[in-house]
Amino acid sequence: MTLSLFLTLFLIGFVGSFLSGLVGIGGSIIKYPMLLYIPPALGFVAYTAHEVSGISAVQVFFATLAGVWALRKDKLIHHQLVVYMGSAIIVGSLLGAYGGKYLSADVINTVYAILATIAVVMMFLPKKEIEYQDIKQVGFHKPTAVISAFIVGLASGIVGAAGAFILVPIMLIVLKIPTRVTIASSLAITFISSIGSTVGKVMAGDVLLWPSVVMVVASVLAAPLGTMVSKKLNTKILQGILTILILGSTIKIWTDLMW
Repeated sequence: MTLSLFLTLFLIGFVGSFLSGLVGIGGSIIKYPMLLYIPPALGFVAYTAHEVSGISAVQVFFATLAGVWALRKDKLIHHQLVVYMGSAIIVGSLLGAYGGKYLSADVINTVYAILATIAVVMMFLPKKEIEYQDIKQVGFHKPTAVISAFIVGLASGIVGAAGAFILVPIMLIVLKIPTRVTIASSLAITFISSIGSTVGKVMAGDVLLWPSVVMVVASVLAAPLGTMVSKKLNTKILQGILTILILGSTIKIWTDLMW
């Protein structure tokens, strides 16, 4: 690996992981298209959709781990929600990640585009901030939480994501979880999901060692910074940032698939 490629991958990992910690996502929503398009645009090797999904899976594992570690003392993680959704999403992500080896690159990119499109639509739906005094007062519909987590895990596992970019709007709008509890809990849930995705991609042989290592180092450094900054921003700003990121990635992927 050349120094130029190393720096390019590091910057992709750093920017994506900072945004990951900022808005409570695993970073794949922005890093998947960045890894797919930026290296070849700069004259470097073009990674396949399978390789990008493998690198993304490993990176998301460490990015979400770093984010959860940074939030561990804030008492914003809804543990019961994490248990229900986490147990369902890890099964789905493992199945999706390993099964992705049998899919073409166009199918993998299409799955990503569909997930991102759904997320964009859901983020534009009207929502009301839920008020609460104690996190134990925050309830949720358990069957909906389990079923949605499994489906998200299955689809996101295919693209090496942890599913937070679709999980966050589901938690906000469908399950009606308060924004800051959603951001913290989604990191914990997607960390669990990333375990299944990483194991599945390793089993499928889609993980490239050194690009993954570079992305991981960048993630461990950047994700906690994003998490710290998120505590100082208005929740509407956080949701706006998430929506813009998802919308931009969705337009790019669909444009390439159609043309």
